[in-house]
Amino acid sequence: MAIDRRTLLGLAAAGVAIGPARLVAGTVPGEGEDPAPAERYASAARLPDGSYGVIVFSARGEVERSFPLSARGHDIVQSHDGRRLVVFARRPGTFAVVIDLANREAPVVISARADRHFYGHGLFSPDDRLLYATENDFDGARGVLGVYDMAGGFQRIGELPTHGVGPHDLTLLADGRTLCVANGGIETHPDSGRAKLNLDSMRPSLAFIDRHSGDLVACHELIAELAALSIRHLAADAEGRIWFGGQWQGRVDLSPTLIGRAGPDQPIALLDPLADFGPQLNGYVGSVATSADGRILAASSPRAGRTVLIDTASGRLVGRFDMADCCGVAPAGAREIAVSSGLGDVAIVDRAAQSAPRLTWPGTAFDNHLLRLA
Repeated sequence: MAIDRRTLLGLAAAGVAIGPARLVAGTVPGEGEDPAPAERYASAARLPDGSYGVIVFSARGEVERSFPLSARGHDIVQSHDGRRLVVFARRPGTFAVVIDLANREAPVVISARADRHFYGHGLFSPDDRLLYATENDFDGARGVLGVYDMAGGFQRIGELPTHGVGPHDLTLLADGRTLCVANGGIETHPDSGRAKLNLDSMRPSLAFIDRHSGDLVACHELIAELAALSIRHLAADAEGRIWFGGQWQGRVDLSPTLIGRAGPDQPIALLDPLADFGPQLNGYVGSVATSADGRILAASSPRAGRTVLIDTASGRLVGRFDMADCCGVAPAGAREIAVSSGLGDVAIVDRAAQSAPRLTWPGTAFDNHLLRLA
């Protein structure tokens, strides 16, 4: 469903009422002491009245702001200066909404080209002048990155090829120039909804792309035996390596390890297959994130109700945290991970996978991704 500016502004004027969270376990940070400012998060969500929106909330369970959407959102990115959020529609949605966190400017709707749709992810250039968004050239059966001029009215000024099919997540390397794109390998077309059209000929890959020229720096494809492992979500560790979580398109009991890492000069290496991460995670990783120090990778599976914690130096499992329908993951504090769920729960998890605190917003369903705000 598309959303136009008039509809969006009407929804914004109407407002959305979301109450504070209920503490169901642990202790809220800052209780009994002089607390530091609470960490803040943002997530797309289905709200208690069945509508959709974006919720900005604190680790103490306070809702700072909620913002309505006319259809389901997916991921949210924040500008480097901290001023703006951009929430992307869930595939095959055709809108992204720019939100001014200080409420000084009206929201802006970015509409996809008529022959493109968004895949739900994007990122800002280091200077915040450009926004890159993963998109589907569905008639050409190829992935592109739409390039939007955030400093010039949010207009689309071009696109870059992703050198693959079905791009989903993307991240920017520490050099500020090289983009890494997760080409999931799955062809879709809006005429067929969310149907997967090429499961017998998938070629998932990690593509490293020069964001200035669009040139392909490196491209790592999975071997033929793993062609049904759709590479979906990305996170960078303390050493600059790119970690990914995948989604297996075959039988769950035959699922390979779903988590791996690579770099422009480092081919894809999956975690130890003996770790049995495929069946443990029900063949599906919904989101990945690294801790603030980059030493721990969290990979969530809403289908398994489980988040695993991986030491990024050794690639070994260090913890498991079970929570029904968990999917969103984000850094918390210096070393912890925040985990959100489709049942309205948010837990702060330490490296031993112990949860404290755990908050819930009854009737709220957080979407797949969680963002810690700067």
